[in-house]
Amino acid sequence: MGLVDQRLNELGIVLPAPTAPPAGVEVRLEFVRVSRGYAYVSGHAAADGSARLMTGKVGGDLNADQGREAARLAALSMVASLKRTFGDLDRVHRWVKVLGFVNCASGFSSTPQVLNGFSDTIMEIWGDNGRHARSAVGVAELPFDVPVEVEAVVELTETPAVHGRA
Repeated sequence: MGLVDQRLNELGIVLPAPTAPPAGVEVRLEFVRVSRGYAYVSGHAAADGSARLMTGKVGGDLNADQGREAARLAALSMVASLKRTFGDLDRVHRWVKVLGFVNCASGFSSTPQVLNGFSDTIMEIWGDNGRHARSAVGVAELPFDVPVEVEAVVELTETPAVHGRA
């Protein structure tokens, strides 16, 4: 068991099934694409396999705390996809950039606080190596009416490295 898996166990985190498209939806993308030492991770939402765990607009159907939980669940979904891709999560050396979209009701402007649910989860797992640059964008609609969608760029290591803890 790698260091990141040990950390997940310490935190009591059980990963969901890796993201899969909803029934009847054809996917023409890779959830994780590797190039030149980096993994580019497609947008992930709060999902367990093909099941969407939350839907609705933040600031309307959902409050900011529920949006933050959707972002936390999106982080776990993304970690599950990275685990499916690499097997060993210690291959993820450091998180570089995160772009988050929040499905907002009109007038909702607390997108950074919602996306903290994602960032805090990643930093809790990877420590200092989980720190990343981030943008938090409010949008009028997201696919399948999910409240949050997040994509990321992570730096890889050829051999597992010791990850600093915050």
